[in-house]
Amino acid sequence: MEEQYKHELTPAQQQISEHIRAILDILGEDAQREGLVKTPKRVARAMSFMTQGYEQAPVAILNSAKFNEDYRQMVIVRDINFYSLCEHHMLPFYGKVHVAYIPNGQVTGLSKIARVVDCFSHRLQIQERMTKQIRDCIQEALQPLGVMVVVEAQHMCMQMRGVQKQGSITTTSDFCGAFNQAKTREEFLQLIKA
Repeated sequence: MEEQYKHELTPAQQQISEHIRAILDILGEDAQREGLVKTPKRVARAMSFMTQGYEQAPVAILNSAKFNEDYRQMVIVRDINFYSLCEHHMLPFYGKVHVAYIPNGQVTGLSKIARVVDCFSHRLQIQERMTKQIRDCIQEALQPLGVMVVVEAQHMCMQMRGVQKQGSITTTSDFCGAFNQAKTREEFLQLIKA
């Protein structure tokens, strides 16, 4: 009984599965052949996982582990791996996120920063928006003296199709507060390169 439950789809997953089966047919594939018969369900479950960020509240993630602390120096969480789907082609983009904030009386659990990255990356995205969303979320939840986010990513839509440029990296950044000062930004950028 439990094994059967694992294979049941939610109503949304069932709809996705039916559409994937139709896409396979349109592509000229036989959706009933051995290698593809379970593919629509697998894709439906994968899409649910890769877009689970829509069901999460990122500010609540940070607020769930917020502590009063009289610390006013830079806190950096770097090299946070992420995977996302580009909203233009629904192809993966992936890389690393580096986050810094300067507390103003409150800090959050370090793992919560990584969870916020996961929350925003598990949505259909563009890198520029995701960078800003992470910054805005930390600013809203913690009201720090400043926040800076740098995202470095490779985009499969550039590598698998279109221009087909392998190994190209796109870097985006967003900052506010104390990071408006060039010296503070430069300190952060040096620390994430170390």
